[in-house]
Amino acid sequence: MKEKINNIITILQKENITSIEALQKFKCKYTSILSDIISDFKILPLEKKKEYGQYVNELKTLIDSTYKNADKALKKIKNNNQYIDHSLPIYSHIGNRHPISTLKQKLINIFSYLGFTMLEGQEIEDDWHNFTALNIPYDHPARDMQDTFFFTQDHNYLLRTHTSSVQIRTLETNKIPLRCFSIGKVYRNETISARSNCFFHQVECFCVDENVSFQDFKFILFTFLRKLFGEKTKINIRSSFFPFTSPSIEVDIECLICKGKGCSICKHSGWLEILGGGLIHEQVLKNCGININKYSGYAMGGGLERIALLLYRIDDLRLFAENNIRFLRQFA
Repeated sequence: MKEKINNIITILQKENITSIEALQKFKCKYTSILSDIISDFKILPLEKKKEYGQYVNELKTLIDSTYKNADKALKKIKNNNQYIDHSLPIYSHIGNRHPISTLKQKLINIFSYLGFTMLEGQEIEDDWHNFTALNIPYDHPARDMQDTFFFTQDHNYLLRTHTSSVQIRTLETNKIPLRCFSIGKVYRNETISARSNCFFHQVECFCVDENVSFQDFKFILFTFLRKLFGEKTKINIRSSFFPFTSPSIEVDIECLICKGKGCSICKHSGWLEILGGGLIHEQVLKNCGININKYSGYAMGGGLERIALLLYRIDDLRLFAENNIRFLRQFA
């Protein structure tokens, strides 16, 4: 038995444990060997036990110390590899701003530069502020253009379909002159697809003051679009109809993808519709208690998702609401 134990000790002293896996194999191997030695020791005569007991204890002690020293060394290496230098600049992959949030901040910067004050409005509205005060009475065909989420059977309370309700509430409760803009969610009961969703974001700006003309509106409109899309952006204005503005226009910009040559994104027209607006309808001003003989104004608005589709070359509106980390990381 002495010779057997000495051979095991010789092999044990040559063990080189360099990983957690090797340490586990060492433990299993020598636990089994020590178990066999102790089994053999138990059947020895009493006088032989006294002779070989010290060798068994020596082997057991050497196995334990080898295991503990290797375990301590491996933990030290692991801790050294995980050391964090807190003086280094912060670098994290935790997340980044959503493209709509980035665009929102860009719009805030532009309108603040142009002298507009930012407003926030409620998303649950009543019929007056969302429709009637905007010259859209109950039987007006324009209501059919906006599939609405209503809360009550009498259709008096709803999720706002546009941010124009912020304009009405502001004109009702604040003194003229006003130069304001708002950005927020709006809701439409529409089928979700690559081109539409049941909610999206709108930006709207308006101004009411003495002697406000269409030329004032055009100046703000062109300045805003060129600061957003670039100074060389080509802009096209088309006559249109909105019940809350008169005259009303829709605004196109030259397609950012094909540079006006025509592609599938712009339906080969070379132009992309970006927003609508015009001079505020006199009836809307009257509904808000404003003297139309003294004051006039303009308003314009558009969807943030549509703007983002152009700026970031995205072809599916649903991506903005899915929170897919692979999509969001592209905007880090």
